[in-house]
Amino acid sequence: MDTKTKPRFMLYVIFLCLFFKTYFSQGMNTISEGYVLSGDSTVLSAGGVFQLGFFKPGPAPNYYVGIWYVQDPSRTAVWVANREKPVSPSSQLRISDGNLVLFDESKSPVWSTNVKNNSTTVQGILLNTGNLVLNDIGTNPPKSLWQSFDHPTDTWLPGAKIGYNKITKKGQVFTSWKNSEDPAPGLFSLQLEPSDNSFRLLWNRSKTYWTSGPWNGQYFSLLPEMRLLYIFNYSFVSNQNEKYFIYTLKNTSNTRSRCVLNVSGQIKQLNWVPNSGWNLFWSQPMKQCEVYSLCGAYGSCNDKSLPSCRCLKGFKPKLQSEWDLEDYSGGCLRITKLQCGNTTLANGGRDRFLKMLNMSMPENNHSVRVGISGECESRCLNNCSCTAYAYDRNGCSIWAGDLVNLKQQGNNSENTLHVRLAASEFQSPNTVFGSPTQSKGSSRNRKLYGILFGTIAAVLVISCTAYSVYYLRRKRTANRQGVRRIKSFVRSGEFKEDEKKGIEVPFVVLESILAATDNFSEANKLGQGGFGPVYKGKFPGGQEIAIKRLLSGSGQGLQEFKNEVLLIAKLQHRNLVRLLGYCVEGDEKMLLYEYMPNKSLDTFIFDQNQCVLLNWEIRFNIILGIARGLHYLHHDSRLRVIHRDLKTSNVLLDEEMNPKISDFGLAKIFGGKQTEANTNRVVGTYGYMSPEYALHGLFSIKSDVFSFGVAVLEIISGKRNTGFYQSEQASSLLDYAWKLWKENKALDLMDPPLRETCNENEFLRCFNVGLLCVQDDPNDRPTMSNVVVMLGSENGNLPSPKQPAFVVKRPLSSRASSEPLSNNELTDTLNEGR
Repeated sequence: MDTKTKPRFMLYVIFLCLFFKTYFSQGMNTISEGYVLSGDSTVLSAGGVFQLGFFKPGPAPNYYVGIWYVQDPSRTAVWVANREKPVSPSSQLRISDGNLVLFDESKSPVWSTNVKNNSTTVQGILLNTGNLVLNDIGTNPPKSLWQSFDHPTDTWLPGAKIGYNKITKKGQVFTSWKNSEDPAPGLFSLQLEPSDNSFRLLWNRSKTYWTSGPWNGQYFSLLPEMRLLYIFNYSFVSNQNEKYFIYTLKNTSNTRSRCVLNVSGQIKQLNWVPNSGWNLFWSQPMKQCEVYSLCGAYGSCNDKSLPSCRCLKGFKPKLQSEWDLEDYSGGCLRITKLQCGNTTLANGGRDRFLKMLNMSMPENNHSVRVGISGECESRCLNNCSCTAYAYDRNGCSIWAGDLVNLKQQGNNSENTLHVRLAASEFQSPNTVFGSPTQSKGSSRNRKLYGILFGTIAAVLVISCTAYSVYYLRRKRTANRQGVRRIKSFVRSGEFKEDEKKGIEVPFVVLESILAATDNFSEANKLGQGGFGPVYKGKFPGGQEIAIKRLLSGSGQGLQEFKNEVLLIAKLQHRNLVRLLGYCVEGDEKMLLYEYMPNKSLDTFIFDQNQCVLLNWEIRFNIILGIARGLHYLHHDSRLRVIHRDLKTSNVLLDEEMNPKISDFGLAKIFGGKQTEANTNRVVGTYGYMSPEYALHGLFSIKSDVFSFGVAVLEIISGKRNTGFYQSEQASSLLDYAWKLWKENKALDLMDPPLRETCNENEFLRCFNVGLLCVQDDPNDRPTMSNVVVMLGSENGNLPSPKQPAFVVKRPLSSRASSEPLSNNELTDTLNEGR
């Protein structure tokens, strides 16, 4: 070969090698004889939806072969091959003896499709459904030998069957991961119950703790979310060979979905929303603590705490490393052994009982006939195997062995459980629960606590003595102290979202607030709320803060103030206004928020001059932002929160016109599965209140959904719901919108300034969603999870709405003398931005 052409030839060879390496590692959807999957190489489904390759779920050097959605950057696995046997990245997946086989670094087989097959023409193919199939391509048509859909792990994909084989008497079983970093089978499983055609969630393959209810021909009776058919098609099939259930996507080109049985024992339907990630569509059981024995022995579950599981006082996690990974199944161990009546030990004394209020009763109790409570305690104390007792109107119950499935119930519960502890445990601080990480119980620590408390007491005495001198100097140095304090909490805005967890909002001295607001001058007043005015404050360094001031000297709004301080500080979301500090001095009570320069949403949409600044793109993004904020409050925050006063004046806009929900003074906290509550004090704003709340005091997450629907219709129309009084057109905006919808004149509702920029499909989708949210029956309204998905579904067919509730039909002046709501209270919260 000519020496001049040799380098050129070598370049061609290198180029072809690189091309084929890239093609075979990233572009193929098949694994054929001779192809090796290893390291960073992957197999891509033909439509580019799913990817097969090696992934590492945690920091440990444990690798698994799995399948994931291509667009999911976290590579969340929807199927795992070697879930019990991790390997290194140098391992190989290839065809061997007619099977797909995973070999570890020592060339030993770790996992195999394990089919009896003598063919030499097999091929593995990754389908666009996420199903990995082993075919014999030597037959015509190709014969399917094995598929991953028949061997599920923790995820149920659209198109996959979950059923029961009538011939083999076996069915598919989905099993949770052991923990968030270990895909090995956990304690929770999902399977079809052939006797009544229902799905069941089981603990340890034996204890049923949730059922879907039987199939009624259209949906499972205890899964009402299935009635919303705009995303999925459902089918239940029963023939002589098998019975199975399958769900498919109506729009396979854009929609991504997965149903996963997570490590905490809940089954969750998740839908992918662009720029937002995986959004929760529904979950069951809705209440985390309804999962059986979630926290293991001597662990207690509380839906209102994070994490949900904690060890009882006198116990510590059996394996702290597993608790850190959300695997609580190992439960808790005693810190101090029981004495069981032995009073001779130096540190002894008889065992005692910890009184635990509002606790669920463990299973496997033994009833004992006694006369009084003291006799019940004595019977347990004299039995070395007895670990707890309870005495109530049903008599005496005692428990032997480990206590499991403990749950903290609401304050209205009458259940009291007495848990047996060593006497020494009662010398430590009297708390019912230990740390979620580890309890401290040694005598050395108790001595340290004694020294610490003594030191604190001495400091307090000295501080009280010096306080009068300090107070005289305080006013002269107030501004300097205020500068230092305000800088400390202004800097809190520099923390990232994940760094703010656990940080308490700071206290700010009154003098610094007075200086920042120029003694609450009218020039700095932003608006007037139901419980007081809101001012703009400018602190040293130019930082602007909104200050909500409770009416001085008034008891009105005190509970709302406490509610907001305790609640909103725990909420962290881009579409919720952020609390930066608070002040309580004398009669003054104030909350300090991030300042929203564009004030509130209503100042734009209801103003003829300002409304032109909100084009369709901005309004649609505002609707999406409000929906995501409410979705977080209802489903994703550590506490389920009902806002109860959502309206356009309580939606603030930042400098980029991003919406932030504010005013949590009327909010209520719900338990995980609590769906409604009743009150004889109706608070909120007419026009946004759901009918069941305004008329009967019944509120739920669907009350917020109603308010959201009203806000959506106001945003797209530029009209107030309460602006139709004494109008010949309609009694309310809801009435007017419904008439246009029935007459197929939906576009007539559009705010005129939107006509040049409006996306008609998005407008009609928002109109439809708004009407779905304001339906009369709360059960007909979608959840905010449904709403987020509906707003993000470009091609999905939405349900047809029913007639909305027209609860605003006459002016407030005519209501003032009406009797039915005479015992209820109304608030008109802030109408301008903070």
